[in-house]
Amino acid sequence: MSKKVPENLSSQQKKPSLATWICWSRRCGTLLWFMSFCLQATRDPALPGVLVFGFEGPYGICEAHVEELQKHFTLITMKQFLENKTEFSQKIQAIYLWGGRPVIDRELLLSLPCLKIIGNSGAGLDHLDLPFIASCGVKVAHTPHAVSTPTADLGMALLLASARRVVEGCQLAVSPDTKHFSINWLGQEVSGATLGIIGMGTIGYKIAQRAKAFEMKILYHNRNRRRLEEEAAVGAAYCARLEDLLQHSDFVMLAASLTPQTQGLIGRRELQLMKRSAVLVNVGRGLLVDQDALVEALKNGVIKAAALDVTYPEPLPRDHPLLKLKNIIVTPHIGSATHQAKWQIMQDLVESILAALHGLPVPNEVLLK
Repeated sequence: MSKKVPENLSSQQKKPSLATWICWSRRCGTLLWFMSFCLQATRDPALPGVLVFGFEGPYGICEAHVEELQKHFTLITMKQFLENKTEFSQKIQAIYLWGGRPVIDRELLLSLPCLKIIGNSGAGLDHLDLPFIASCGVKVAHTPHAVSTPTADLGMALLLASARRVVEGCQLAVSPDTKHFSINWLGQEVSGATLGIIGMGTIGYKIAQRAKAFEMKILYHNRNRRRLEEEAAVGAAYCARLEDLLQHSDFVMLAASLTPQTQGLIGRRELQLMKRSAVLVNVGRGLLVDQDALVEALKNGVIKAAALDVTYPEPLPRDHPLLKLKNIIVTPHIGSATHQAKWQIMQDLVESILAALHGLPVPNEVLLK
């Protein structure tokens, strides 16, 4: 991520102008390099303090990222902060949210008077009290572009796995009780089927691009209609009424954000509108679906199957009825869980945090109202 200082700058130039460094940062194609130079050039050698949840356990930041993060920041764990608030409260200028941790509540925000920005890994913001954060004068940045491609990939993977009963097939193939493979053990074809996408943002659109390659017919429902040329590029037809999409889709893909308006978007009524042969896939948020209604629908054949990367809560209690059904696939919220995506998320957060600390425009800033 680091780059050499431009060779044509004289060694006598002890304090190059800000304009010079901005010019070179643009030519080098990285704002991050420029902001890192600013930190190294400052008279105060101390790096800005950034609060992280920790380095270990299921919510610790990636071990492979620690060295890179420490080039730019002094990382302060939540445990260190709680043990010595007096020392660290004045040093923390940013919070690095990884997997929704540390939990951002009012008590924490009010205890950090120097906080300038919260960097949130991922696209979802439903775990943040955005109005209160804004009232504290704190910026928020997220990473929607870094997560969109792998989440779209997983959405298609779940669709295909559910359609062709891949998980069931694997269990059958490895079972010690299996003596024969039935020629009549069948799944559903994807090519030529109709996919209804609910939530046609960046992730939803990338799902549509992938579905087009499988020769699927694409319907979508979204708060705002896409431009006609965008629809044409993936062969998507807009459904102003959610009901129309549900009634005509062989596969329904949830890729919407969780808001007060979308919570419980798919309930008993919506499931009954779907085809009995339909499959529901959710890569959005667990609370988009009424899970009790989904259990009932899967048990009673109201819909054929479901594939969920998200549930509520996560993980589900081990005795939850969804986990006892054969016509469901559940994965542990791994939409963006690739080495490449996590590294890009980290880089995007570093760039956003450094920009905020230097008073520069913040990439991927969430505009708070």
